[in-house]
Amino acid sequence: MKKVFVIAALLAALPVFAGNRNIDITRTGAKAGLDRDNAPAIQKAIDRVSIAGGGTVTVPPGEFLTGPIELKSGVELHLDMGARLVGVADTAAYAKAHMTVKGKRSKFSSLIYAQGQENIAVTGLGTIDGQGGDPAFKIKDDPGGRPMLILMRDCKNVVIKDIRLENSAHWVQFYPNCEGLRVSGIKVRSHCNYNNDGIDIDSKDVVVTGCIFDCEDDAICLKSLSGDFCENVTITNCIAASNCNAIKLGTSSAYGFRNVNISNITVRGASEDNIRHWSTKVKGVTKPITVISGIAIETVDGGICENINVSNISMVDVQTPIFIRLARREEATFPCGSYMRGITISGVTAVSESFMSSSITGVPGMYPENIYLSDIDITSPGGGTEDMISIPVPEAETKYPENRCLGQTLPASGLYIRHAKNVYLSNVRFHFRAPDARPLIITDDCTDIVQN
Repeated sequence: MKKVFVIAALLAALPVFAGNRNIDITRTGAKAGLDRDNAPAIQKAIDRVSIAGGGTVTVPPGEFLTGPIELKSGVELHLDMGARLVGVADTAAYAKAHMTVKGKRSKFSSLIYAQGQENIAVTGLGTIDGQGGDPAFKIKDDPGGRPMLILMRDCKNVVIKDIRLENSAHWVQFYPNCEGLRVSGIKVRSHCNYNNDGIDIDSKDVVVTGCIFDCEDDAICLKSLSGDFCENVTITNCIAASNCNAIKLGTSSAYGFRNVNISNITVRGASEDNIRHWSTKVKGVTKPITVISGIAIETVDGGICENINVSNISMVDVQTPIFIRLARREEATFPCGSYMRGITISGVTAVSESFMSSSITGVPGMYPENIYLSDIDITSPGGGTEDMISIPVPEAETKYPENRCLGQTLPASGLYIRHAKNVYLSNVRFHFRAPDARPLIITDDCTDIVQN
């Protein structure tokens, strides 16, 4: 009941558009087709509506090629069913979409962007297609040269609703340092380039509900790199399909995560895999398309992580169902140091596909604490051998936090716990499709591990 109340209260704070101006982009000169850049005409409509006090800019049915568009306060960009905005495939065209952050030019750009605006929205049953697989965007080592589809920075009261987002050249959408973000009913499909995260959130007072993410990289990713906590976040009733992590807090965690509730998520392998091919690279991965970790909670960049609740998660096609990691890739941001505490994960049903079992690990001197796992049911392939029990598990204190940083096998078949305090296990069950010689649970340098 408490979660329902929180979601209802946050949804009640949706933006109220003061104006009722409505401009169809064809009235300001936009023409359907892929032979001309309609950005000037679309921008003219947005500017007019914003100056007039707010309202709606409508994209009618048809394909409209466009360069970057800046959304302004009070404006709802609405795509009718059958409407399709197609991003120009030219990195130079996105130069103006690189924002200035703390006096420096940001490396990120986007097709639709806003900075310091309020009461803005992108809605409708239409599609935004970034043409991210075009040869112009095949820049593996320079993600900053590849634009996203939506980037809202330092904004208040942002709504993204019902839209379809496809083929981003970089992350599909990113919301740094926003306050009051509502994302509902959107469908994301992006497998055409590296770093195709479904949604990246570094904001506060956030609700994400009823969305489908099918992407090459992390599906639902919380970050904390914009100078403040990512906090008061509710994510519920979504599908997360990924070739990387399905639900992830981190990697960027310089400040941290507080008061996060994630519930009712279906996790599965992505619909396609054009880059990762884990079964050919990682020993023991038993399916051709898999998720790295179903739930990944990571604090490695100096921040803190507390009061995180994850519940009612159904997973298939995952290498590692639960991956909790506290480490020191970067120095601590706060005088108190970096820490992780108050993590509750409950109601998880998972089918895993690797020797990399679930894990809760810190490093010497840094201990995740007050970790609660309850009503967990995991089925694994089995096949673990006795020699796997004695394979050393690296500390990997400064490594990128992925399940593979601990090795391609773990000595426990079900749950490996190291450098942790106050871990409570209630009704945690493991099943195996084939015999496994490894112990179900192994602990190392732990205090107060309670199992019932």
